[in-house]
Amino acid sequence: MKGWRIPLYRIYWDEEDKKSVMKVIERGSYWAIGPELEKFEKLVADYIGKKYGVSFNSGTSALHAILLAYDLKVGDEVIVPSFTFIATANAALFVGAKPVFADVEEETFGISPSDVQEKITRKTKAIMPIHYGGLPCRIKELQEIAKDNDLILIEDAAESIGASIDGKKVGSFSDATIFSFCGNKVITTGEGGMVVTDSKKIWERLKLICSHGRLEVEPYFSTTKSLDYVTLGYNWRMSSITAALGFSQMKKLEKVIEMRRRNVEYLESKLSKISDIELQNPPKGYFHVYQMYTIRVKGGKDVRDALKEHLAKKGIMSKVYFDPVHLTSFYRRKFKHKKGELPITEKLSEEVLTLPMYPTLHKEEMDYIAKSISEFKGT
Repeated sequence: MKGWRIPLYRIYWDEEDKKSVMKVIERGSYWAIGPELEKFEKLVADYIGKKYGVSFNSGTSALHAILLAYDLKVGDEVIVPSFTFIATANAALFVGAKPVFADVEEETFGISPSDVQEKITRKTKAIMPIHYGGLPCRIKELQEIAKDNDLILIEDAAESIGASIDGKKVGSFSDATIFSFCGNKVITTGEGGMVVTDSKKIWERLKLICSHGRLEVEPYFSTTKSLDYVTLGYNWRMSSITAALGFSQMKKLEKVIEMRRRNVEYLESKLSKISDIELQNPPKGYFHVYQMYTIRVKGGKDVRDALKEHLAKKGIMSKVYFDPVHLTSFYRRKFKHKKGELPITEKLSEEVLTLPMYPTLHKEEMDYIAKSISEFKGT
C-alpha cells in the first residue's frame, strides 16, 4: 500500500473509543448481541429524530435489508442516481428489482427531482437518492414527488450523518434511511451500517432479516429455549464490539463535523484564488458535513486526470467520486447502457476530484495541497 504524504482520509479516534472497545473485550462474553447494540441504535435514531434503529455489519447490508423489508421484488423499479457508489444501484438487483437511473443536478450533485419525475412508471415502487459526500440532495422536493405518486422514499445517507436542511436532519425526510460507518465516513466503526425508521413494522422485519429470520423472544446466547425461524434471513448483525465503538464515535459527531468544516473553510480560502478549479457552493440552508471534499476541474477528464497524477507525485492522494454506475462494464452488459444517457452525471464524473479532508488535517498540509494545485498547469 502506497505511503501517502497526505492520505485521502484519516480516522479520528480518542481514548474513549479504546476504552469502549476494551470494556466489551474484557467482559469476555456477548461480543455479539450485547447491550451495546441497542444503545448505539437508540443514540442514532434519537439524533435523527426517528423511533427505531437497526444496526448492520455494513451500509450495503442495510441497503439490501431495507429493500427486502419493503418487499421490493422482480418486476419492481427503484429510481437511483448513477453518480453514486455502486451499492446504491446493486441493492435493487439484490432483491430482483431494476435500478432506473435518473440524472443529477449540479448544485448538490444529488439526483434531479425533475428527472426523477420523468422516470416514474407504473412499475416504480421506490426512490432512493443519495446525499453526496455530506451535502443534502433536493430531498424536500423528492419527498413531495414520493408522496404524490405513493412511492417509498429511502435516503441513502451513507456519507452524510449530521447534514441538514434548515436544521432538519438528513434521514428524517423519508420512510427509512441508511447510514454507513465504513472507515472513510464522518464517524466510523471500520465497517458497519444502520437503518432508521418510524415504522414499527419495518423495524420488526429488519430485526428478523439481519439475524437469520430468528424470532428472538429472548437473547439467543443466553437462553436454553429453542427459538423459531419465521422468515428467510441473513447474518448481517453488527458485533457488540463494533457497536461500542460506534456509540463512542457518535458522541463526538458534532465535534468531528465542526473540525471538518473549519478545515474546509481554511482550505477554500486558499483554493478560491485558483482559477482552474470550481468549488462546490451549498444552497442556502443546506448544512454540509464534508465527508468528502470535492472540487471540479475545468477542462474535463484529461486535465482532471493529469491533476490527480500531479498530486500523486507530490504525495497527495486524490480520488474520483464517482465514475457513473451505468457506464461500468457490468451495467453496460446487463442493461445496454450507453454514454449520453445521463449528460450531467457524465459531465460531473469527468470533472470531479475529491481531495484529502479529515478532522486532523493540519494547516501546513492544506497549504501544501493548495500550493501543489496552484503549481499545476493542465492546459
